[in-house]
Amino acid sequence: MLFKSEHLNQIKTGEISLAFRKWKRPSVKKGTLMNTSIGQVQILDITKIDISSITEKDALKSGFNDLNALIAVLNSRDGGQIYKVEVSYSNPDPRIELRNDSEITQTDFDKIKAKLNRLDKYSRSGNWTLHILGAIMENPKLSAGQLAEKTGKEKEWLKTNIRKLKNIGLTVSHNPGYTISPRGKIFMEKLNG
Repeated sequence: MLFKSEHLNQIKTGEISLAFRKWKRPSVKKGTLMNTSIGQVQILDITKIDISSITEKDALKSGFNDLNALIAVLNSRDGGQIYKVEVSYSNPDPRIELRNDSEITQTDFDKIKAKLNRLDKYSRSGNWTLHILGAIMENPKLSAGQLAEKTGKEKEWLKTNIRKLKNIGLTVSHNPGYTISPRGKIFMEKLNG
């Protein structure tokens, strides 16, 4: 479940407490903590609803100027049921502290390497983790589209998989592009040293 950056800021301040989505089946569960650019957002509840039960107040709580704007967005999506999702800001993103931790013990190094090996092993694209990390190191802040072209990967695949590297604390997202985190740099130095 993705949020626009302006909506994330309003979730953090408490101005937005709802989201509406049209899904064939929900992509998140009640209680889920989602890592976002503003920190962790918690899914408090998910309810399947009829579009006619959405109120003007609901539209405002979900970041829309009025009910008609929200309904227009929902009607523009094909198929699926409408879900009312209650959300709230939970806490800062734990990946920030992790990515800034540049003291990597041998145990930390081995755990990171094992996670990368697992990502490679279960990928339909074969071994990709070190290739992508190397491409990011050589091309800091290159947009996802340009990095995809440079690496021969599809843009959406690349974005999804770089997020996996970010979850381990190895990369940092920018607008545009990515860089290797302090933790990622130390890992790569140990790997290549």
